[in-house]
Amino acid sequence: MQQRYVGSSGLRVSRLGLGTMTWGKDTDEHEARDQLVAFVEAGGTLVDTAAGYTDGRSEALIGSLIGDVVPRDEVVLATKAGIWRRGGDRATDTSRGALLRGLDESLRRLGTDSVDLWQVHIWSDDVPLEETLGALDHAVSSGRATYVGISNYTGWQTAQAATWQRAMPGRAPVVSSQMEYSLVNRRVEQEVLPACAAMGMGLLPWSPLGRGVLTGKYRGGTPSDSRGASPVFSSFVEAYLDERSRGVVEAVCRAADGLGWTPLEVALAWVRDQPGVTAPIVGARTAAQLKVALKVEDRVLPPEIRHALDDVSDPAR
Repeated sequence: MQQRYVGSSGLRVSRLGLGTMTWGKDTDEHEARDQLVAFVEAGGTLVDTAAGYTDGRSEALIGSLIGDVVPRDEVVLATKAGIWRRGGDRATDTSRGALLRGLDESLRRLGTDSVDLWQVHIWSDDVPLEETLGALDHAVSSGRATYVGISNYTGWQTAQAATWQRAMPGRAPVVSSQMEYSLVNRRVEQEVLPACAAMGMGLLPWSPLGRGVLTGKYRGGTPSDSRGASPVFSSFVEAYLDERSRGVVEAVCRAADGLGWTPLEVALAWVRDQPGVTAPIVGARTAAQLKVALKVEDRVLPPEIRHALDDVSDPAR
């Protein structure tokens, strides 16, 4: 698998990342092991998780596999802090103390002394930005993280955070941003992508398959074993089952038929090769699903197909 630098930094990652949001819940330890092996054997390096994924079980599962299934130095470990589950409720805390405590807990679960990329999971109006960013600086200076990034920041928030880090001597630069980006959600192109380009940051798109809708599996209804049928994720998927998204899905499926590809390969190749994108984060419940996604490495969309998809998915339409 090809490797890319994250923005203008020296951090290199595979141009597809392995997402682990369901690990420890919908994805058990056996499937997780098979996924990690398949990903690394395909040349993948970027493994993305978060303290808030499955109440820390995702990190713990990764920690049980690193060193056993694959050597630590063969993967780029990325995790996030700022969102937790407390008493069954979702809680946000981007204070210096909470972030650093969360990082130490993440390192313990992951079974490592440091992570390669540590990201603030969400923006918060409750804590001064300089305090949040100070936690990133301390993580780097103390050796607990090598690079730092942000996630789910708007365009102006991205520019403000990156500018603050550049303006203050000794600060750790923000090298990446994680945002949702796909053919059915191109909002990042308005402000976030331009901000990342101006500040030398790489974009790591999450949900590059439109929450599974762009695979085409919802064209005939909602499969019983899909996220759309899950009480937890149904509203997450339903956002892209509207008329506009259906038109985009049909265009993807027509392109796939003409190329002899799967709709997944068309949608994933499109976002992977968009300007400013470093590595889409691909999550799968099973190793079989992941192996299908990994086949996109050999796919390059013809320019005329890319332009047609650009047109049909244009947010201005």
